[in-house]
Amino acid sequence: MGEIVLSIPSGFDLFGLHINFYGITSALSYLMGIVITCLIAKKRGFKTEDIITLACYVVPMAIIGARLYYVLFRLEYYTNFWDIFKIWEGGLAFYGGLIGGAIAVLIYCAIHKKNFFALLDIIAPSLIFGQALGRWGNFFNHEAYGFYVDNPNLQWFPFSVFIDDCNQPDCACGGAGGWHLATFFYESMWNLITFAILMLLLYKVKFKQNGMVAAYYLILYGIGRMFIEGLRTDSLYLGSIRISQLLSVIFVVVGVCWVLYYTIKNRKRKDSFSIIMDVLKNDLK
Repeated sequence: MGEIVLSIPSGFDLFGLHINFYGITSALSYLMGIVITCLIAKKRGFKTEDIITLACYVVPMAIIGARLYYVLFRLEYYTNFWDIFKIWEGGLAFYGGLIGGAIAVLIYCAIHKKNFFALLDIIAPSLIFGQALGRWGNFFNHEAYGFYVDNPNLQWFPFSVFIDDCNQPDCACGGAGGWHLATFFYESMWNLITFAILMLLLYKVKFKQNGMVAAYYLILYGIGRMFIEGLRTDSLYLGSIRISQLLSVIFVVVGVCWVLYYTIKNRKRKDSFSIIMDVLKNDLK
C-alpha cells in the first residue's frame, strides 16, 4: 500500500512579499488570546479597556522574552547579528515568552493598581488556547516534531508527520526526511483539553482565593509539556537536561504547592478538589 505524503508549505507570496504561516498563526494566537481575555474579563469585574492596555504591555514583552530565551541557548547559530530579529522564520521559545509576559503583568499591576493573581486567573485560559493555536505554526515551519518513526504502520497523521527537510543531524532519517512523531499536534490537543478544564474551573467553581485557576494551569500544562518534551528532537539543553522539562517540573511543583497551601489554609471548608468533584457530579446528573 502506497503512502500519501503531503507537502507542507511554509507560507505564500503576496505582491512579491513572502508571508510565513508561522507568523500568521503566531499573530492569530495573540489576537485570540486577547479576545478571549476580554470576554472573560467582563464577567470578572475588569473592563475591556483594562485588557487592551494590558495587552500593550504583555505582547511586546512576551515576544522579546520568547526570542531572547531561544537565542541565548543557541548563540552558535547566530553568527549574523541581524538574524536574531528574524522571528518570522521561527525560534520563539514559549517559556521565555511566559517569563516576559509575567514581568509585563507585574509592571501593569504595579502601575494601574490591579490584583496580580486575579488577572492571572483571567489570562490562564486565554494563554493556553493561544498556545494550542500557536503550535500549528510549528507544523507549517517544520519544527517541534518528535523522534523518527520507522514503523510503516505508524506513519500516518496525526500520530506522525512527514518532515521533508529534517534539520536534526543525529536523527535516524539522516537528514533526508521522514516520518516523525507529531509532538506539536499532541501538545495542541493537550492544551485544548486544558483550556476546557480551566474554563470549567473559572465558571463553575467558586474559589475564594485568587490565583487558583492559574495554579491549575501550571499543573496541567506542566504535566503535558513534561512528557511531550521528552519525545522531541529539538529541545534546548542545559548540559544533559532538557530545559523545558525542568521548567515543566517546576510548574507542577509550584502549582501543587499553591493548591495545597490554599487547601490547608481553608481546611475548615471544603478543599478545592472536593469543590471540583461536587461540581462535576452535579453537571453529570
